[in-house]
Amino acid sequence: MANKSVWSDNRFWQRSATWVTGFASVLLIWLTFDTSVQIAMGNDEDLKNGVTKRVPGPTVINYKITYEMDAKRGHEVPVIGEKENFFGRDDWSEEEAGALLHLGKLGSQAKNCMDCHTLLGNGAYYAPDLTKAWLDPAWGPNGAMQALTAKETKEEAMAEFLQHPDRYPTHARMMPDLGITAKEAKGLVAFLKHMSSIDTNGFPRNFGHMQGAINGK
Repeated sequence: MANKSVWSDNRFWQRSATWVTGFASVLLIWLTFDTSVQIAMGNDEDLKNGVTKRVPGPTVINYKITYEMDAKRGHEVPVIGEKENFFGRDDWSEEEAGALLHLGKLGSQAKNCMDCHTLLGNGAYYAPDLTKAWLDPAWGPNGAMQALTAKETKEEAMAEFLQHPDRYPTHARMMPDLGITAKEAKGLVAFLKHMSSIDTNGFPRNFGHMQGAINGK
């Protein structure tokens, strides 16, 4: 009787499938736990002690955020610097900042921002990606939007624009007036600032080069 090839042996394929399935399951479980650790939000103590988390705590709104090139990783990463005022304060507590971010997140959902914009890779491409909008120099001290809105700070300029976008047409695809209140605008700006502090592995790609946001410029 001729020797049967291993490739035609059903037991070989059954055992192989069992080993592959088992290995894939273990790998999936490990990746799930590793990802959970990576995306877990930090807290105020981390920020005070200079501990870098991929998702900083809510009180990151009390700090200056810049975008720096990381030569080792080959792309830009958010860098949290010294304290800076956010709507006149640099002492937002964890509870206050958390409530403000929650309000902003709910606001972005209620106003259906992702119908036009992209946030953290989700949404549409009709309007600008908002993942790193806070870092866009257009809103900075030398940017066009502060001059256009006649506001003295980045956060005030962004809040003013969100409340009255029809007053500040910036391009052909003008943002509609969504009836955003001053309180909602404040939460949305806090949400955008926090989102810009998240280490997204360089996403959106080349944002710093296209917007000139590297090193906070």
